[in-house]
Amino acid sequence: MVVRKSKVKEYVGADFRVSADFYDALNKHVEATLREAKNRAKLNDRKTLRPHDL
Repeated sequence: MVVRKSKVKEYVGADFRVSADFYDALNKHVEATLREAKNRAKLNDRKTLRPHDL
């Protein structure tokens, strides 16, 4: 898992609760975003991910 549950809870704060399946969905979203960033960097012959790869 890429996403740290404790950091998500900290960011969301006490006003909101987070369901267990939210973490799984968020993790999949982050993994897909990272995969796309890696592909973009690779297409540009780079091994460094940069903000514009997002």
